[in-house]
Formats: sequence, structure tokens, C-alpha cells
Amino acid sequence: MSEHLRNQVVAFMLSEEEYRVVSNYLTKYNISNRSRWCREVIFSHILRMLDQDHPTLFSENEMRR
Repeated sequence: MSEHLRNQVVAFMLSEEEYRVVSNYLTKYNISNRSRWCREVIFSHILRMLDQDHPTLFSENEMRR
């Protein structure tokens, strides 16, 4: 069985206003696991960007013609 241990720490700072917005969101949607929510939000954004940034055969300008 392959275990994916989470032993790397990522820390970031928020302003009071940003923290209140996040806290209100978590409370409103009854989210109790803040770490899991952060991972899901971050990775969904990363995967969406990677999907949009895939290499193409032609440049964007050539495809618009």
C-alpha cells in the first residue's frame, strides 16, 4: 500500500479582511477541515491552469485567423 504522507509545510499570511472572508466562507459552507479545503482549492486551480496552458501546434494568433 502506497501512503502519501503530508510532511511538507506551506504557510502564507492573510490580512485581517482576507482571513475574515475565508473564515466566513468556511462557516457558511460548513467546512470543518481547513487544510483539506485549501489543498482542494489550490490543486483545482493548478489543474485548471495546466489544462488551459497545454502546448498547441499553432500560436493563439494563428488559430484565431
